Amino acid sequence: MDDDNSSRSVSPVQPVDRLGRPLRDLRISVMDRCNFRCPYCMPEATYHEAFRFLGPRERLDFDEIERVARMAAELGVTKIRLTGGEPLLRPGLPDLVSRLSALPGIEDVALTTNGVLLPRFAPALRRAGLRRVTVSLDSLDPAVFAYMSGGRGDLSTVMEGVNAACAAGFEGGVKINTVVQRGVNDAGVPDILARFRNTGVTVRLIEYMDVGNRNGWGRADVVPSRELRARIAALWPLEPLPPRYRGEVARRYRYVDGAGEIGFVSSVSEPFCGTCSRARLSSDGKLYACLFATTGTDLRGLLRQSACNADVDERLRTTLSRIWHHRTDRYSEERTHRPALWADGKKTFSQEKIEMHYIGG
Repeated sequence: MDDDNSSRSVSPVQPVDRLGRPLRDLRISVMDRCNFRCPYCMPEATYHEAFRFLGPRERLDFDEIERVARMAAELGVTKIRLTGGEPLLRPGLPDLVSRLSALPGIEDVALTTNGVLLPRFAPALRRAGLRRVTVSLDSLDPAVFAYMSGGRGDLSTVMEGVNAACAAGFEGGVKINTVVQRGVNDAGVPDILARFRNTGVTVRLIEYMDVGNRNGWGRADVVPSRELRARIAALWPLEPLPPRYRGEVARRYRYVDGAGEIGFVSSVSEPFCGTCSRARLSSDGKLYACLFATTGTDLRGLLRQSACNADVDERLRTTLSRIWHHRTDRYSEERTHRPALWADGKKTFSQEKIEMHYIGG
């Protein structure tokens, strides 16, 4: 979930969906694999050693990704975020960053990562034109961190990654994403905030969401942002900051004592579907109009019909525009406004959704 300014006005050729929302952001999953097994995303019981992930040929190659991104930029996209799985497992990622950064109309290329491989890649990513890095970090308690990474992660290595990102000097800065689960890591939120106060690193606290189908989500697991804000304000008084642009995901606050700012992403308790401008491209080339989507549109087949066909770009542009024009997705608002569809805090709301590791968070 990204967080940056975008001042471009809606172009006459830019598609607007059925709810009046323009297409501004494209999230690209470059890898469906991950070296963690976070229970809320890729639980080990499902994603075990025998699980079949995509093969190299099944993923879009960099030429294909660049082609989709170019057409999206022509339709008004200004921001691209590379996600996974773990995107830094994709060989040659700085090359893709360089290509995407050079596209006309693209103002911002960002990355979300678990941080483990940042010490190796941060300098090259910065040279390639990456503007921003977000590191997923759910706890500073080694035992809690181990549980929330599925026993695969090493806290000290992730912290080395955060330090490497800070040292690389990314123009748009470094953020921390913390998914907060009641009774799991919510008690440790002040420790994370204390660690990054006065460092220039912004922590964003994300309500635990019912993404995908395998995390056993229930409303009782959610710590509403307003509750977290009250807890934090009792330690360090906060004051709200105005949004930097329409559709900004995180609600921003700053510490009154000047120690920096934090953000709250409140998809469950305060849905922001009404201003969502994000499309998502999966590793195998399907386009999704919502994080909670059930189906996507295959672009890989179109791209591979004929790489030299002069019609492909126009067909791709038309397809992207049509998908967005017909978009009506507002899952989080519907979840909130139709509580009768929930039983005992467990979801009975919709059919199976695409898993988060497949299309990025």
